[in-house]
Amino acid sequence: MPLMKSYILLILATFSFFEVRAQETLDYTTEIIPVLDKHCYSCHNTGNPKGGVNLKRYEEEGRIVKDGQFWLKVVDQIQSKEMPPSNKPSLNEEDYHVLLDGINGILIKSLEKRTPGKVIIRRLSHTEYHYTVLDLTGVNFDAVNRFPADGSGGGGFDNQGGSLFFTPLKMERYYDASEEIVSRIFEDPEKWQELVPEDYHQNLWERFINWLMPKFSDNFKPLNPPEKAAEEVLFPFASKAYRRLLKTEEKEKFIDLFSTVYHSRPEDPDPQKFNRSIAEVFKAVLISPSFLYKMEEEPLGPDPIALGDFELATRLSFFLWSSMPDDELFNLAMEGKLQAPGEIENQVKRMLDDPKSERFSESFVSQWLGINKLKDANAPLADLVRFPEFTPSIREAMFKETTSFFHYVMTESKNFLDLINSDYSFLNEELATYYGIDGVEGNDFKKVMLTNNSRGGFLGLGSVQAVTSLPTRTSPVLRGKWVLEEILGTSPPPPPPDVAELSEDESLHEELGLKALLERHRDDPACQSCHEKMDPLGLGLENFGADGKWRDSYGSTPIDPTGVLISGETFAGPAELKNLLMKEKDKFARNLSKKSLSFAIGRGTTFTDETAIRELSASLLENEFNPDKFITALVQSYPFRMKIKDFQKKVNEID
Repeated sequence: MPLMKSYILLILATFSFFEVRAQETLDYTTEIIPVLDKHCYSCHNTGNPKGGVNLKRYEEEGRIVKDGQFWLKVVDQIQSKEMPPSNKPSLNEEDYHVLLDGINGILIKSLEKRTPGKVIIRRLSHTEYHYTVLDLTGVNFDAVNRFPADGSGGGGFDNQGGSLFFTPLKMERYYDASEEIVSRIFEDPEKWQELVPEDYHQNLWERFINWLMPKFSDNFKPLNPPEKAAEEVLFPFASKAYRRLLKTEEKEKFIDLFSTVYHSRPEDPDPQKFNRSIAEVFKAVLISPSFLYKMEEEPLGPDPIALGDFELATRLSFFLWSSMPDDELFNLAMEGKLQAPGEIENQVKRMLDDPKSERFSESFVSQWLGINKLKDANAPLADLVRFPEFTPSIREAMFKETTSFFHYVMTESKNFLDLINSDYSFLNEELATYYGIDGVEGNDFKKVMLTNNSRGGFLGLGSVQAVTSLPTRTSPVLRGKWVLEEILGTSPPPPPPDVAELSEDESLHEELGLKALLERHRDDPACQSCHEKMDPLGLGLENFGADGKWRDSYGSTPIDPTGVLISGETFAGPAELKNLLMKEKDKFARNLSKKSLSFAIGRGTTFTDETAIRELSASLLENEFNPDKFITALVQSYPFRMKIKDFQKKVNEID
C-alpha cells in the first residue's frame, strides 16, 4: 500500500509539474518554430512527411490547438525521447524544454475554458433499440439481426452519433418493426394487460345518456368518454418511450389520432375498438423521432449549461443499461431530485447492482476488444479445416467467457487491473476442456481459479487470441499492435506503402518459427522502429495458437516466447509479459478513461476532453482502479454532465 501511494503521488506530481511548467509562455513563432525547424522539419515536412507526419504545416499557434490530440502525441514522443530517433542528433537540454514546455503551454492554455462537446442528438443503436423495446413493452425484438448494420464511430463503438445514419431503408424497417412489436403485444394477453390494465367499455346507462343528451345540449360532456380512458394508458407509455414529460401538443396529437381511429370503427364493440385504437397510437410512438432519437434541448445561450434531470437520467440509463430510464430514475427526474447531493452515487451503485448492467459489460467490452467477430460466421477467424475444434459453440463460449469475466471484475472483484492480469477466468465444461483445464463441470459459466498464470486477464482469453490472428496462423504483429492500442492506448504509425509482406511459406514457418521470420523482416530500416515496439508484445503470446489453444512448438520448432521491450525490460512468456504490463498503470488508466468516456457520451473523444480524461485517469490511480468510484467520477465529469450550443461551429472556426 505505501508503494502504491508513492506511485500515485509521483503521477500527480508529474501532472502538477506539467501544469506549472506550462505557465511559462513561449512565443510559438519566434521560440518554438526555430527548434522544430532545427530538429524536426528535415523529416516531417510537406515534401517528405515521414510516417505521414507533416509538422511544417502548423504555421500558427491556432493550428496546434485545433489538432491538440495529435500534438499530445508529439509531446509524448519528445518526453519519452523517442523523437528525434536514435539515428538523428538528440535534443539538448534547452531545446528539449523549449519544445516540451512551449507546446504544453499552448495546449494547457487552450483548455482553460472548458467545453463539454456538442449537443447529442443521436439515433438509438440497434442494441439500444432492442433493450428499450424490451423494457418498454416486454417484447424481445432482435433489432441487431433485423435492421441494416450500423458502423462504429470514432471511438470504435456502435452508439457513436457520427455513425448512426438514417436511411429510407431503416425508416421502412422501423415501420415494419412497430407493426410487429405492437402485434406481439396485442396477441399476448399478459403483455397487453401490463400496458392496458383495464378493459374499456361504456355501460348501458352511459351509452343511453351519451346518445340522448347531445340532442338537447351543445355543451354536454359525455360520460366515461373513450378519450379520457385512453389518456390514462397513452400518456404514461409515451412519456416512458420519450424519456421525459410530454408536451401539451404531443398529448393532443395522441388523443386526436386515437379518436380518429376509434370513431372510424363504429361497427366494432368495446373493448376491441378501444384496444385497436390504442394499438395504432403505440405504433405511432415507436416510429416517432422522440423515441428513435436521444434528444436534448439545445441551450439558448453560447455558454455551457448543465443537463436537465431527464437528460441526465437518459444518459445514465443508456450508458449503464443500454436502455431507457426505469421508474426510479424517471421519478427522481420528474421530482427534480436526481442531481441532489449524493444521489448520483446512489444511482450508480444501484444500477451496477442491477442485472441490466450486464448489458453494459457485454456491449462495452466486446466492442473495446473487437471480439464481436466471434459472432460473425463470415469473419476471417481460425480456419475450421486446420482447427476443426474451433466450432461455433466454442466461439460463443469464448465470447461469454470474456463478457462474464469483465462483468465480474466490474461488479465483484472491484479492480480493473484484473483485466490485465488475474488468477481466474469464467469457464464452462466445454471451454475448460478445450483449454485443457480440468475440474469444470456443466454448461453454466462459473469463476474458475487458474493454476497456470499464462491465462487470466485479457491477454489469456481465447477470444482475444482468436481475433488477433489470421485464419491459418497467429500474427505477432497484429497481437502486438492490439496490445499497444487496446491495453496501452498507443498506436504505431501506419506501415510504409512498399513494405514487404511476411512470407507465408509453411515450411519456413515450421523450420524457423515466426520469431526468426520477424527478425529477418525487421532488418529493413523502414520497418524496424515500429516492429521493435509491436513484435516483442505479440511474440510473448505465441504459445497461444490462432484457435486460442496452448502450444509449445511450430511443428518440430520450439516456440521462443522471450522478448525485450522498447524499455529494455525482458520477459519470457505471457505470464511475465503481463507482469510488465501491470507497471504501465498510467497508460492503462488513460486508455480505459478514453474508451469509457467515449462510450458514455456517444462520440469519439477530442482534445477538448483532455482535462476530463486526465481527471478520470487520476481517479483510477488514486482509488486503486475501483470501478464504482471510476464510473461515479465519469458520470460526474464535465463532458457527461454539461452541454453547449453549436460546439461543432466553434471547433471549425480555426481553419
